[in-house]
Amino acid sequence: MEIEVTGPDKYGCDAYETLFKGAMSEAGKAVSLEKAMLYLDPETPLFVFSVILRNQPESKTIADVVSIRTEGKDVQITISDENFAPEVLSALWRMYGRDRVDQQTRFDIKIENADEDAISKIEVASGEDAKQEIIGALWRVLPEGIKARYNISEGRMITIAATEEIVTQGIKDKAHEWHNKARSGTDV
Repeated sequence: MEIEVTGPDKYGCDAYETLFKGAMSEAGKAVSLEKAMLYLDPETPLFVFSVILRNQPESKTIADVVSIRTEGKDVQITISDENFAPEVLSALWRMYGRDRVDQQTRFDIKIENADEDAISKIEVASGEDAKQEIIGALWRVLPEGIKARYNISEGRMITIAATEEIVTQGIKDKAHEWHNKARSGTDV
């Protein structure tokens, strides 16, 4: 992840870069980020974080993360992307109940009296949920007490401006300035 931290206090910027990298890694989001630009002005106080995601978060259905086949009246699935195993199982339980969903092995599941097409279309992850997880991770990196926030989200870019005070038009303008600066030179 490429990272740039700007602000009036060089020591503070260096420390915040280390903090940001560590927090994103701990949250499991560092691999999702291509670029991060942080503007830190603790005197105002104003913090603006602009990030560019490596990929556009997209929705995933069961068909995207399993192999699926019909066997008589039952549907047999094998989970091919283990990251989605809990979501697949939960979605099947919600739709068919635990009594009709037989988890035979860690990744093999049989659903009794089920329709393959209906199962294939069940959403197990939404692109919006993925963005919200990244926004949540960014919020956790903000200093304690910085509660007034303004978000911009478009395509692969997310910008958050945060302050202790009321989010004024000037703060929104600064957020858009950093959002556009982060975007320059990239295809987002």
